[in-house]
This record gives sequence, structure tokens and C-alpha cells, in this order.
Amino acid sequence: MAEGQVLEWLTEYIADPAGQAYGYRKLTTWLRREHALRINKKTVYRLLHDAELLQGQRFPHPKDKPVRVIAINRIITGSNQLWETDLKYGYIAGDDRFFHLCSVIDVYDRSILAYHVGWQCTAVQALRALERAVERRCEDWGPETARPVIRTDNGPQFTAHVWAEGCQRLGIHHERIPNATPNKNAHIESWHSILEAECLRDRVFNTLTEGYDELHRWIDFYNELRMHGSLHDWAPNQFYHWWQQGLATPIKDIHC
Repeated sequence: MAEGQVLEWLTEYIADPAGQAYGYRKLTTWLRREHALRINKKTVYRLLHDAELLQGQRFPHPKDKPVRVIAINRIITGSNQLWETDLKYGYIAGDDRFFHLCSVIDVYDRSILAYHVGWQCTAVQALRALERAVERRCEDWGPETARPVIRTDNGPQFTAHVWAEGCQRLGIHHERIPNATPNKNAHIESWHSILEAECLRDRVFNTLTEGYDELHRWIDFYNELRMHGSLHDWAPNQFYHWWQQGLATPIKDIHC
């Protein structure tokens, strides 16, 4: 099991009143029972310590935390209205370690706008991926056009001050899905399933560089050539190009 996934479970649980009273030993027990993990308490301690989530470290005063805006139900009628971002974990056999992939997807045209690959993914690194997505699309909206909303889960990258401040600087509205509702981030989750089935599952990477090169190649293929069922079997970038020109065959509005 990828450590990033374990940390996401821990973050959500200790943000809930049910988990706030527990130290790392009882949280280890919870992981074993709730998620059937074989994990030792030293690993749980390290994950909590590195994320500043140990008892005594976590839960700053509410006035010191970024304001949490809950994702609302939206009807998406075009590109650059709603983006989603999340983390996916892959495995490097040569190092016996998991790596992080953080991607930004446009919900309407399904393009992967930017991504980060590395041994870790901090709030700073996730923000850089968002900045690259804005750079890629910012010429396509004018000063009178609303910028996209970015939707995330409640992982530590997206609850950090640096992320909140970065979104504000970019003029991007950030909303977070309620705990344990991955369906509210369905499009990035679907992208992860495609990536797993068509890229990661049948490949063995010996180095992080090898993994990065293959992901870069495959994401280019996905954006430029892979037929997408929701886009009348056109590739995301081709559909977006035609949509900008008013030539794309209409697709159904997206309720999410």
C-alpha cells in the first residue's frame, strides 16, 4: 500500500471527532482494523510526524487554518470551468519505493493540463503543477471571464497555507470535497483508473527517471491521440481545439 494513501486515510480520520483523541499506536490499530493493513506503529509515527499530524502538533486554532470551502454541485458546460487534482501512487521496483503523481485535469475536455512526478508531493509541488496548468490555459480566457474552480480532496497538500495562498494569488477558487466522497472528484479518479490499466499495471520501473519518462510519453499520447469515449472518441487536446473554435460536436453537460 502506498504511504500517500495511508496518510490520506489518517488525515481524514483525525480531522473527524472520532479520531481526534488517538495517538499513533491507536491509529495503527485503526488502520489494521478499518483498512486491513499490515503496518507497524513506527511507520505510522513517521508518517504522522512528517505531516505534522502527531498529537500536540495537529489541529491549530481555526483562525490559523485556511478556510475550508466545501465543493458544491455544479453543471459544467464548457472547458476551463472546473478542474480537479489529486495524487496517484506508482512503484519503482529498483528502489522498492512508491512515487507520487499529482495531475490537473479539465473536467469538460478531459485534458491533463499539468502534472508533478517525484518521490514526494508537498503543497509547494502540487501548487507548481496548478501554476503550470494556469500558464497553459490562461491565454484562453479574458479578463472578464471567470477563472476555473479547482476541486481537491482533503489531503495535507490541499489544506496547507501555501496552497491556499497560491490559489488566491492565481485568482483560482479552491473547493474541497467532503470527507469520504471520492465520487465528487470522479473525473480525476477515472483518469487514474485509465492510467493504471493502460500504463502502470504492465510496466516495471527500475528508476524514478525511467518512470517519469514513461509517464511523460504516455500522458502525451493520452492528450494528443487516445480516443476518449466521452468526447465522441476524439483525443482531449483535439476536442479542446475544436471546442475553442466552436466546431466541436456538443457533449452533454456534466453534473458533478
